[in-house]
Amino acid sequence: MVNESPDVPPGRRPGRRIRPTRRGRLVLIIGAVLVLAVAAAVLVPLLTREPGTEQSHTLVIPEGWRASQVYVAADKALGEPVGTTEKAVATADLPLPAEAKGNPEGYLFPATYPITSGTTPKSLLRYMVDTALSRFGADHITAGARRNDVTVYQTVIIAVIVQAEADTPSDMGKVSRVIHNRLDRGMPLQMDSTLNYAMNRSTLDTTTGDTKIDSPYNTYERKGLPPTPIGNPGEQAMVAAIGPTPGRWLYFVTVAPGDTRFTDDYAEQQRNVAEFNRNRRSTGTG
Repeated sequence: MVNESPDVPPGRRPGRRIRPTRRGRLVLIIGAVLVLAVAAAVLVPLLTREPGTEQSHTLVIPEGWRASQVYVAADKALGEPVGTTEKAVATADLPLPAEAKGNPEGYLFPATYPITSGTTPKSLLRYMVDTALSRFGADHITAGARRNDVTVYQTVIIAVIVQAEADTPSDMGKVSRVIHNRLDRGMPLQMDSTLNYAMNRSTLDTTTGDTKIDSPYNTYERKGLPPTPIGNPGEQAMVAAIGPTPGRWLYFVTVAPGDTRFTDDYAEQQRNVAEFNRNRRSTGTG
């Protein structure tokens, strides 16, 4: 349970939930500010159709972006009609894990990619996936996944939820711990970020009706992890996914920017959420 809104004990339905997620906010301000914020983006060489062509510009893929956002940005960078890169997925022969079932979500690695006259949608997609596989296949990642009794693919799923839910990088390990604690206890994750993915939106508000939608990404109704990643995580989120901060937390809420409260006590969570709602009303956002 992700929550920055009150969580619900078994058998009870949530009321209106209002909670911001760090990545949800970032999606709302995609553009130059967001691109500049991706300090962790790395420059990677790009396979092109014509060796020797010179770099003309770059494409920045921020941490946490969904595949749909990557496709749009790639089309724009390559000067292709909208939808071209997404269609290329079917014939790009991407070396994805079997669990992905051909869906590259989670494996379009966030980085800064050089774009040349020889860059094609397929070559760009392949190199994003190759880069993800090289990073996610590192020994410490595979060992961490094994230690947590999950697959690397499931670790990618956890990592991108961490990416979406953590208010600050320093919170990532704690958010990861909440996810692992809930999975270990057989509790539904109750993550608003997965609902946003299901509904193809980014919002600060989650209603009772939202939590009842029929979707495998509805982690209020369904226990366990969603079937695929909900975006593309960076390395810091992956490290948090394999090495959660020790703790018993089951709930969290970002009461104010930079002030996220973690607890294993439901009553305390309710008090924290009430404070969050007061802060939101006082700033005119709730």
